[in-house]
Amino acid sequence: MSRVIHTGQALVDVVVEVPDLPARGQNVMASSATDYAGGAVTVLVAAARFGAECVQAGAIGTGPHGDLIRSALAAEGISAAADPVPDRDTGICVVMVEPSAERTFVTTLGAERHISVESLATSDPRPGDLVCVTGFSFALASTGEPLLAWLPTLDPDVVVVLDPGAAFAGLSEHVRAAMLEVTDVWSSNAEEAEELLRAVGQEPPTDLAELTTAIAPLLRGDAVAIVRDGPEGCAVHVEGGTTYVPGFPQTPVDTNGAGDTHTGALLAEVAAGTPWVEGCRRANAAAAIKVTRRGPQSAPTATEVDDFLRTAVE
Repeated sequence: MSRVIHTGQALVDVVVEVPDLPARGQNVMASSATDYAGGAVTVLVAAARFGAECVQAGAIGTGPHGDLIRSALAAEGISAAADPVPDRDTGICVVMVEPSAERTFVTTLGAERHISVESLATSDPRPGDLVCVTGFSFALASTGEPLLAWLPTLDPDVVVVLDPGAAFAGLSEHVRAAMLEVTDVWSSNAEEAEELLRAVGQEPPTDLAELTTAIAPLLRGDAVAIVRDGPEGCAVHVEGGTTYVPGFPQTPVDTNGAGDTHTGALLAEVAAGTPWVEGCRRANAAAAIKVTRRGPQSAPTATEVDDFLRTAVE
């Protein structure tokens, strides 16, 4: 079976639930504060709970935050390929969650930003493996440059998956083009897709399927493009055609990690041989379940999605 390998930043999410964001210079009282392994870990946990063999190729620090990351990975049977970064701990992301489930982030830099071509190569991607890249890796040269040097050396049958994040459209034209040239699968939300099209001088369509179709020609070869629209579901462009896949709207309590859960579940399904459209339907269900649970590591298992879909059909 193909593996899911993630090259992105594994961070500790410090999640605080707040009644509202404070005004500048002011304070609010949080009703809870919890530390979770987040970032790339969220994608890998979702994929592992769907039965995929998973590998974290990004850097992990030495210290309590790095220990938390390693513990979370080990609990799900996920391997960490590279040796820990000495004398530097993993960074954190402060996540402020409002009652609407909207999130606001503040991120620090740590060991996760110290990668190299050699450290990435310890993950040893094989033909058929799915290698995930986050656009946030290109925000700094310390992670962007090694990735752009390493990715073109992979076997052509390794599938490179780009989750652009909010950072990608704002990158230099050179960096964007270099990454898109090695991208086999694009997986983003609608806003991220719209921003990329504007960055390359195109007016984005308002229809989700048309938006997804417009992304595909920017990628390598006969690439796959997936664009999500929260509870409305997603569209997937594959083999020259685009299909809208409806979502399963829920009353959310925490949307943190919903997109990552969708990506992880989808890639695990594809790694197991599920067609892209059916994989998207199951990933939509996984994300729908996740938003009803608190914390970025609250992805459902494949069995829970089976049960959810049976109820949804009924």
